Amino acid sequence: MKKETIQVILGLVIFAISMIFKFDNIWINNLLYLVAYVIVGREIVFKAIRNIFRGKVFDENFLMSIATIGAFCIGDFAEAVAVMLFYQVGELFQDYAVDKSKKSITSLMDIRPDYANVKRENEIIKVDPYEVKIGEIIIVKPGEKIPLDGNVIEGNSMVDTSALTGESVPREVNVGVEVLSGCININGLITIKVTKEFGESTVSKILDLVENASSKKSNSENFITKFAAYYTPIVVILAIFIAIVPPLFIQDATFSDWIYRALAFLVVSCPCALVISIPLGFFGGIGGASRIGVLVKGSNYLEALAETEIVVFDKTGTLTKGVFEVQEVNAVDVSKEELIRLAAHAENNSTHPISISLKKAYGGYIDNNIISNVEEISGHGIIANVEGTQVMAGNNKLMEKMNIKYQSFDKIGTVVHIALNGKYAGNILISDKIKEDSKIAIKNLKDNNIKQTVMLTGDSKLVGENVSNELGLDKVYTELLPTDKVDKIEELFETKSKKGKLAFVGDGINDAPVLARADIGIAMGGLGSDAAIEAADIVIMTDEPSKIAGAMKISKKTLKIVRQNIGIALAVKGVVLVLSALGLSTMWEAVFADVGVSIIAILNALRVLRVNKK
Repeated sequence: MKKETIQVILGLVIFAISMIFKFDNIWINNLLYLVAYVIVGREIVFKAIRNIFRGKVFDENFLMSIATIGAFCIGDFAEAVAVMLFYQVGELFQDYAVDKSKKSITSLMDIRPDYANVKRENEIIKVDPYEVKIGEIIIVKPGEKIPLDGNVIEGNSMVDTSALTGESVPREVNVGVEVLSGCININGLITIKVTKEFGESTVSKILDLVENASSKKSNSENFITKFAAYYTPIVVILAIFIAIVPPLFIQDATFSDWIYRALAFLVVSCPCALVISIPLGFFGGIGGASRIGVLVKGSNYLEALAETEIVVFDKTGTLTKGVFEVQEVNAVDVSKEELIRLAAHAENNSTHPISISLKKAYGGYIDNNIISNVEEISGHGIIANVEGTQVMAGNNKLMEKMNIKYQSFDKIGTVVHIALNGKYAGNILISDKIKEDSKIAIKNLKDNNIKQTVMLTGDSKLVGENVSNELGLDKVYTELLPTDKVDKIEELFETKSKKGKLAFVGDGINDAPVLARADIGIAMGGLGSDAAIEAADIVIMTDEPSKIAGAMKISKKTLKIVRQNIGIALAVKGVVLVLSALGLSTMWEAVFADVGVSIIAILNALRVLRVNKK
């Protein structure tokens, strides 16, 4: 930027001197014009020549080089320099705009840790995070970035997660709490046991996502790429036709006049405004979304988000907190303590929130040596052998599958039925809480003209409908197995319009098939979840579903600005192309139609960033 700016200023000064003083000796004037042209335009000409040898003939460098060199050939030195000079001014605006929009994304690069303090042989040594292995102990001092994912084993502190989540309020961490790489330790010394190598850590995956976001192009970008591939050769052929054919057939027509028209035609035909401003708009949109804690994997997904008609939610961990607590234990021919103990042992190897709540309620030591023959039946529950006793723990479907008579339950919550050695032994009521943010999320989505909000859950009809009614959802489907959720998504596809999109919002762990099947897969609470990052197209880096509506607002504004740029560029260029061919405009109008429209489109694209700050 600095080098290019100096070149443009120097060229402008020399050009101004020749224009203002107009030396009597025409050779001095022309020499000044030539010097100014070499300063501002030599790189463009060299790029055009280099690209021709590489097979990339028809690009903006070629058009600018032919137009300006042609102007020199017919004696229009001043206009040749002016065209190249203003084109370079447009390029400076473009570079500034790209840098500005990139900052909204590259600010995330600040979360990359430079080193890790590893404890080895009673010594603390500073090493590259890539050299730290799983299970090693690292020390994070106040003010340092947490270099790798792990669990706190000593100390407590406040941690700044804003770089990852967009949240300004620090989080408290203490022994047993999982911490994520990229966060900043604020005020306490903490000791962490590493659970992931740097390449698999949260910070590494997020940086990879951000760096590759621009590789997945939107339909608008693909259209412009294809359009430019055909458009540019066509206008070059038309320019040659304008330069050669009319003087041969029109009486009193001169080659110099029609060549000038052809050169003006070439200048205005440059597709810079389209080729630059459209990716720039999407880049700004992706950057703005990242600032509110939403990672979009590509501009194609940002574009699709603006066309969403149906939003489908998983329940647990998405609309509800996913923090289950045992509310009631009903035992039959066994003590409540024994029922909880056996259930906790049977569920010991599961990471499901319900299993975690059972183990928490038990609170005692779980001996893996007394657990055997564990079988998890998806959508039903778990069967395991605990100290020689066959324990079945699951929902009513498991009891029905095993032909066990069970007690029906009409209380709101998740009921885990327990059978011991094929005989019903009671049930445990576990309840989850709706997130405070969920009601706002549904309201905001409806305010964004989403036609349907739907919830899919494996929970009972009573629980599902209670959550649905409280949040104001349009539809709810309950008691679903993972495969049933995919079937329901297929049914919902039939209810949307041809251009409309369906988004599924899940926790990214159990819902990977549905996330992959939906037009847009959105992972809630995806930090630290490999499944979420891999399966989803968009990752919400906090547990706030309301951020979906925020991302939709950004996507709609981005798409609106992109369409405005396409319309402005095509309309202005179309008019000036015709005027140039008819000889009713000069190269100065052509410069405005090219550089001026490019600058207008670029400034318009930058509005995306201003919207995202609100």
